[in-house]
Amino acid sequence: MTVLDARALNRATLARQLLLDRADLPVPDAVAHLGGLQAQEPQEPFTGLWSRLRAFDPEELSALLTARRVVRTHLMRRTVHLVTADDALAWRARHDAMLRQRVLGVYRRELDGVDLGELAAAGAEVMSDGRPRTMPELARAVAGHWPHAGPRALGEMLVAGLLPTVQLPPRGLWRAKGGARYGLMSTWLGRETDPPAPDGSDPVGQTLVRRYLAAYGPAASADLRAWCGLAGLPRAVSALRGELVSFRDERGRELLDLPGAPRPDPGTPAPVRFLPAFDNAVLGYDDRGRIIDAAHRGLSVAGARLVLVDGRVAATWTTEADTVHVTPLRGLSRAERDAVAEEGRALARFLHTDPGDCGDAGGGPGRVRIAASPR
Repeated sequence: MTVLDARALNRATLARQLLLDRADLPVPDAVAHLGGLQAQEPQEPFTGLWSRLRAFDPEELSALLTARRVVRTHLMRRTVHLVTADDALAWRARHDAMLRQRVLGVYRRELDGVDLGELAAAGAEVMSDGRPRTMPELARAVAGHWPHAGPRALGEMLVAGLLPTVQLPPRGLWRAKGGARYGLMSTWLGRETDPPAPDGSDPVGQTLVRRYLAAYGPAASADLRAWCGLAGLPRAVSALRGELVSFRDERGRELLDLPGAPRPDPGTPAPVRFLPAFDNAVLGYDDRGRIIDAAHRGLSVAGARLVLVDGRVAATWTTEADTVHVTPLRGLSRAERDAVAEEGRALARFLHTDPGDCGDAGGGPGRVRIAASPR
């Protein structure tokens, strides 16, 4: 069985994640290809798509949210993701049990004695009038039934664990601010979520496997589980083995992949890319060694924004006013610093572009400050 080293896996990841070469894809197609974008920080998907698409116009993503073609919802790993409406409806039921268990893992004591079926029914009744509500408002509306339960636990279980909800605009619109207001997914999209297969098969699980490998492969079953948070996919993987190809990584793990998916030459040059906080290009794996050193793994879950140099995490970045600040994690050569500065200026222009402009065409020259490399 062919062994793929970390560099080969890195280049495959960059190609699948649209980070090796910006793609000429419509925004909905890019969101679908990526299986959604991590979106717990509302503005981060805009940077994620800017780094992946040519001439990306952030107003287009805002328009898709208001047109209800993409939504913000708790899904993979119980985190807020930006996904297409079709994927939200198709995938939600398959994630139900995981979502409930993850909320219970945090609030089990506060929810002790609460019948989750009754809680779901009470929450659905409150939201049946179609009026958007914040999580505290929803929790207060049902708290009389369970006065011993903490309001945070009730609200979190309802919006993230029991009811298929979406976070409504203006949350998640370009440069918009505001708290999260929730509505029922079925009300907002005008369709019910797809029910589980009646025969006990797992077609959605198989779809998730295929879609994951298309955007993240080659990958191990543990990587798939780390991306979606679902433990019960071995049957789906087994059902698909006949159409998949296998490799090994340097640790000896079996990696699965789609036979025709891109696996570029490991020597393919990789451009500098700026990733937003919690980007799934990093978080979407159990073994993140293909893209980030073990010493820096903690940054990926701490909300740091990351800079890829030669395909690997080599710096973090922040913004202040119109300036992008870069903090290297390793020594950067002069050529690497120049490339980081060039891409950083383009990012600064994008983040400060005037409404109606797109890409990096507007917003002034863009400023970048790169700190000294660590010794």
